[in-house]
Amino acid sequence: MSTTATPPPAAQPPARRRTGRFGEQEWEVYDAWTPVTSRGDVTVVLVHGGLWQAAYDRAHLRPLGAALARDGWPVASVEYTRVGMPRGGWPGTAESVLAAIDAVAADPELPDRLVAVGHSAGGHLAVWAASNGRCPALTGVVSLAGVLDLRLADTDDLGSGAVRALLGGEPTECPQAWVEADPMAARLHVPAVLLHGRSDDLVPSEVSASYLRSRGPLDAPCRLELVPACDHFGIIDPRHAAYERVLAAIGEVAGTSPAGEPRP
Repeated sequence: MSTTATPPPAAQPPARRRTGRFGEQEWEVYDAWTPVTSRGDVTVVLVHGGLWQAAYDRAHLRPLGAALARDGWPVASVEYTRVGMPRGGWPGTAESVLAAIDAVAADPELPDRLVAVGHSAGGHLAVWAASNGRCPALTGVVSLAGVLDLRLADTDDLGSGAVRALLGGEPTECPQAWVEADPMAARLHVPAVLLHGRSDDLVPSEVSASYLRSRGPLDAPCRLELVPACDHFGIIDPRHAAYERVLAAIGEVAGTSPAGEPRP
């Protein structure tokens, strides 16, 4: 019998989903879910993965967004400019993510305290945004199989050169971009939980472990949790046992208990 799936929760009214905008381009949007009963004053900002490339968008995080809203979290799943699109790459992709997060913080229908939850390349962007004071609205970050060590990911040839495509070339060709984009070189300003599947063969867990080892006394608290029997996409599947770990991590960095009550 499989142990990777969790039973569905009791039926609840579906959360309302709408689309918000943060720019004039057709892709400068975010999906927002408003739960019927909210568990706190924090919005979960989802940042999708896909190697930072135009071929992949936020659609694959909709099941996770709907599940989180069903479980009481206001959610905004942001789109952003990717490689292969106008202004995609560095720094345009990062600037797009910051603009999206700022728009979510200003959305009158959503709490303005934010926790970023990023998957894969989106984990890189979420942790980057939560570093060096770049995004004051963020109060915590959860990385799901995040690409948090760009040089290690490049050495492993993640996505057949995806890191170099994002940054415009190898480190000797664009050294400033490699420094600016790498969370390893930045100070973490908000608490972080790094969740990574033990069975992930697309972004190995060593990429998260390397980031954790780089943290020092001036960084905010950060911990790594390896999820057993979980691959790269199981970590974002609300039917997988990993989903309970995701819920707990969000509550942890948001400053609430698993039941949604403020910590004493």
